[in-house]
Amino acid sequence: MHTPVAHRAGPREWTGLAILALPTALLGLDVSVLYLALPALSADLQPTATQALWIMDAYGFLIAGLLITMGTLGDRIGRRKLLMIGAACFGAVSVVAAFATSAELLIAARAALGIAGATLMPSTLSLLSTMFTDARQRAVAIGIWATTFALGMAAGPLVGGVLLDHFWWGSAFLVAVPPVGVLLLTAPLVLPEYRAPGSGRLDLRSVVLSLAAILPLIYAVKHTAKAGLDLGAVLSLLLGAAFAVVFVRRQRELADPLLDMSLFTSRTFNAALGVLLFGLVGVGGVMFLVTQYLQLVEGLSPFAAGLWMGPPALMMFLAALASPLFARRVRPGVIVAVTLALSAAGYVLLSLVDPGDTGLVVGGFGLVYLGLGAIAALGTDLVVGASPPEKSGSAAAMSETVQELGLAVGVAVLGSLTSVIYRSQLPDLPPGLAGLEDGLAGAAAELPGDLLRQAQEAFTAGLNVTTLVTGIGVLALAAVSATVLRHIGTIGDDGYDEC
Repeated sequence: MHTPVAHRAGPREWTGLAILALPTALLGLDVSVLYLALPALSADLQPTATQALWIMDAYGFLIAGLLITMGTLGDRIGRRKLLMIGAACFGAVSVVAAFATSAELLIAARAALGIAGATLMPSTLSLLSTMFTDARQRAVAIGIWATTFALGMAAGPLVGGVLLDHFWWGSAFLVAVPPVGVLLLTAPLVLPEYRAPGSGRLDLRSVVLSLAAILPLIYAVKHTAKAGLDLGAVLSLLLGAAFAVVFVRRQRELADPLLDMSLFTSRTFNAALGVLLFGLVGVGGVMFLVTQYLQLVEGLSPFAAGLWMGPPALMMFLAALASPLFARRVRPGVIVAVTLALSAAGYVLLSLVDPGDTGLVVGGFGLVYLGLGAIAALGTDLVVGASPPEKSGSAAAMSETVQELGLAVGVAVLGSLTSVIYRSQLPDLPPGLAGLEDGLAGAAAELPGDLLRQAQEAFTAGLNVTTLVTGIGVLALAAVSATVLRHIGTIGDDGYDEC
C-alpha cells in the first residue's frame, strides 16, 4: 500500500496545490451557499417539497453517479485536461443556474453542475498523488486540500449572506465564475499533465451499467423519503442491485476496466471508504437542518446565519489540518474514533435545542464538523495511499463518490425523517394554510404569530429527534472505526505502517 518515494515536493508542487485548492473551495462554497439561498429561492420559485429536495440533491447524486467515470476518463485523456474542461463547464452552468426562472430549470442546472463537478474532485485529488510522492508530504497536502473545502464552506455563508442581503438568490451561483477564470489561466503553467500509461479506451457499456445501477437506487431513496417504502421503491432497489452485480462482473472481465476491482482487496481502502460514507450521511442531513433552523426558526438574515455557521466550519478546518500531523504519532483509527465520539456529543447537544438556543446549535454543530474534518482528511489520504499511482484516479473517484453519496443520502433521509416528525407535531391547519405541511420554508413570513410559533416548535422537535438518532449512529461508527482501522499504524515517509 506504500507509495514509492520519488522526490520531495518543491515550490512548484506547493504552488500547484494552491491552484488545485480553487475548484475544491468552489465546491465547498457551492454547498453552503445553496443551503442559505434555499429559503429565498423557495419563496421566489415556489418549488414543492420534492422539488426542493431535488434542487439540493440532484447535484450530489449526479456527482456520485459520474465520479467513477470521470476519474477513469481523466486517467485516459489527461487529468489536467479534464480538470480544465470541467471547470469551464461548471462556470458556464453556474450562470444558467443564477438566472433560472423555474424550479425545473434550476433542477436541470444543478444536475449539469453535478456532471461538471464530477470532473473536478477526482482530477484534483489524483493530481495531488502525482505531485506529492512523499507520504508525509502527501498527507499534509491532502489535509490542506480537505481544509480548502472547509474554507469554501466557511466562506460560503459569509459571501452568500452578503450577496443575499443585497442581491437576488441567483447571485450566490455567480461566485463560481472568478475562481474558474483563475484556474483556467494558471493551471497550464503550474500543474503537470498525467495520463496513466497503457490506458485503453473508455468502456461505454460500463458507464451505462454504472448509471443503471445507481439511478434506480437514487429513485428508491427519493421515493421512500416522500411516500415510504412501497413496492415501487423495493423494485427500484432490486433493479439497481441487479445492475450493480452486472457492472462488477463486467469490470472483472475487462483488461482495462472502468473501476479496477482489485482496489477492494485492500483492507485499508475498504475500511476508509466505509467510514467516509457513513460519517457523511449524518453531516449532510444535519447541515441542511441547521441552516434552516437558523433562518426559519431563529429568523436570522442570510448574512447573520452565515456568521453563525463560520465557527463550525473553522473547527472542521482545524481538524482537517491537524489530523495528518497527529497521525505521525497517533494511529489514524484512534484519531478518527475520538473525533467521531466528539461529533456524537455534538449531535446530542443538537437534540436538546429549543427555539432561541442559537449558541447551543452552533456549539453542537461545531463538534459535528470537528469529526468531519478528521475523517475527510485521514479517510481520503488512506484511500489514495492504498492505491498505486496509476490507479489513483479510480481511488480518488471512489473516495469522492462515497462522500457525495453520503451527503446526498443524508439530506434525503434525515430531511424526510424531520419532515415526518414536523407534520406530526403541527396543529390542525386552516384550509388556506394546508401547504404548510410540506415544510416551513417560504411560508413562515405569512403565518400568524401563534401558528408560526407552533410551526417553529414542530420543526425544532423534528431536529431534536433526528439529531439524537444520528448521534447514536455516529457513536456506533466511532466504535467501529476504532476496530476496522486498528491495523493501520502511524504514517512515515513511505506511508502508513501495518500493525
